[in-house]
Amino acid sequence: MSTSISKKEKVQAIIEILDELYPEVPIPLDHKDPYTLLVAVLLSAQCTDERVNQITPKLFAKADNPYDMVKMTIDEIKEIIKPCGLSPMKSKGIWHLSEMIINQHNGEVPQNFKDLEAMPGVGHKTASVVMAQAFNVPAFPVDTHIHRLMYRWGLSNGKSVEQTERDGKRLFPKERWNDLHLQIIYYGREYCPARGFDLDKCVITRKYGRRSYINEVLKEQAQKNK
Repeated sequence: MSTSISKKEKVQAIIEILDELYPEVPIPLDHKDPYTLLVAVLLSAQCTDERVNQITPKLFAKADNPYDMVKMTIDEIKEIIKPCGLSPMKSKGIWHLSEMIINQHNGEVPQNFKDLEAMPGVGHKTASVVMAQAFNVPAFPVDTHIHRLMYRWGLSNGKSVEQTERDGKRLFPKERWNDLHLQIIYYGREYCPARGFDLDKCVITRKYGRRSYINEVLKEQAQKNK
């Protein structure tokens, strides 16, 4: 990595690489409207998007709107979503947020952070995904991939996801947040995984990464090759 490059130049270079690799940015969770996206995002906590996409058709065949969802029991919901993990908590969250959407928001998913985050099972990250992907409001949801990559690339200190989100919003242009958070997630899965990381495969870390992290990886590689 060149020591003379400014953070602004580094950010621009990273954006250009991501745009080249991911010119199209599909939303990874299958959904048809804000409500089905909200439920899918809630289910995705500690679960892969692939698994969620296998389970939601079964759930949405029975209830793809809050009115039908509250007609089901929490146990019925729990049985369907069991493969996603944390099903006791998630089933309660889905049922109660559906009730809240009916009673407090006329059956429509609210389009603001405050009301979304007031719902059971909906934290800031889930609210950010819904705001960005359902309502196209600029947001920078930080998942484990983004948190890991922002640290590896020397764009955040890795202390907390809140700090990573603040740094992402400060460094990246606001009009790019919604696409960028997805591009970084796709890049993290494909080129910069938590386990089995290969510096040769990860062009961004190799060129622009945190020097201390690169040295750590090189040291590990050298020990393996002994």
